[in-house]
Amino acid sequence: MRIGLFGMGYAGAVCAACLAESGHSVIGVDDSELKVDLINRGKSPVLEPGLEALLRRQVAAGRVCATSDASGTVLDTDLSMICVRTPSPRDGGVQLDGVEAVARQIGAALKQKRGWHTVVVRSTVLPGTTRNVIIPLLEQASGKRAGADFGVAVNPEFLRESTAIQDYYHPPMTVVGQLDDASGEVLAALYAGLPAPLVRRPLEVAEMVKYACNAWLATKITFANEIGNFAKAHGVDGRDVMDLVCMDRKLNISNYCMRPGFAFGGSALPRDLRTLEQSAQQLELDLPMLTALMRSNRAQVDQAMKMVAATGKKRIGLLGLSFGAEPDDLRESPLVDLAELLIGQGYQLAIYDGNVEGARVNGASRDYIGSRIPQVSSLLKSDLAEVIEACDVMVLGHRDRQFEEVLHNLPDDKIAVDLVGFMQTTSNAAAQGIGW
Repeated sequence: MRIGLFGMGYAGAVCAACLAESGHSVIGVDDSELKVDLINRGKSPVLEPGLEALLRRQVAAGRVCATSDASGTVLDTDLSMICVRTPSPRDGGVQLDGVEAVARQIGAALKQKRGWHTVVVRSTVLPGTTRNVIIPLLEQASGKRAGADFGVAVNPEFLRESTAIQDYYHPPMTVVGQLDDASGEVLAALYAGLPAPLVRRPLEVAEMVKYACNAWLATKITFANEIGNFAKAHGVDGRDVMDLVCMDRKLNISNYCMRPGFAFGGSALPRDLRTLEQSAQQLELDLPMLTALMRSNRAQVDQAMKMVAATGKKRIGLLGLSFGAEPDDLRESPLVDLAELLIGQGYQLAIYDGNVEGARVNGASRDYIGSRIPQVSSLLKSDLAEVIEACDVMVLGHRDRQFEEVLHNLPDDKIAVDLVGFMQTTSNAAAQGIGW
């Protein structure tokens, strides 16, 4: 393909060289004459192992050149890839000046161009930026319609400094956010030779995944550091501890618990987190992430409460009370916390949980029900159909298959609040999901 690559910084220079190495013809566009000159002389504008040799070879082969002529580049290529920086100031946010300027330049050139052209956003931008900022600028400058007269896609990069070339050729995945199928097909062809799954998603998902991945990396680093500090304070080698943590690939290093949903509960997690926090305080250790986990967990209960309140209804059916679909254990169940919030704010609450209903007399939670939550206990119903009939909002609290049937067969005059992920769609007027 003939590709115009806008922004010859770190990501842009690496992508230009690697795309050319894959056989494509690349024109790098930058308003810095220094960068343009360096590229055209086969020099790298950034420090990255192996990049300068790769650029030198591709420039010599005639597959890479650089210019400051944005309009001419669009007219002479099939695809425009936006790779300009989106820096974040100290107070947060994203500076889009560079992206917006390039979008206007590409749009103005598209006005003169005949035939299909694909615009790809590779810069890191917040969800909604491409649809609400970049596309309007392209359409305004070109007088054309995105998805009909030209294509738009989002293609985040996952390149690490010092291993960027290796990362380009051996990615964990290639993510394509597409406005239109034609643009998805173009990028699928562009990356056809890479040994990784190519996934096609909506624009906003592709924009969001870069932030999610970076936040997860930051979380792992911070977690390991705090565990190391805590371990050392107890005379333990934190490296040894984390080596053992990483050996568990069924739970710790896996996709287990890596889906949005409701708060955690039970006897183990809250207990051990509180123990860590108390011990850290005694040792005067600052563990801000670990000590924030319980607060974050409580915030998820509050979020569920806000979702119920947003329905404007007062008759609420809570399906599930224990912290899992099978056990009858109510200890530190976040659904009990949610029930108490609903009661405290004057909602008419009816609760159905078949496991807990049986435990009222014979189960392990009998004492807990009688002594700790007698008010909630009095609202337990033995007939699911009765709860559905009496309530306007059904809160699906855990993964019981009969609750999934409730969602799929809910009358039109009732609203579902899904805390576990039964929904196959995103939130809508009939059903609200806590993270979807």
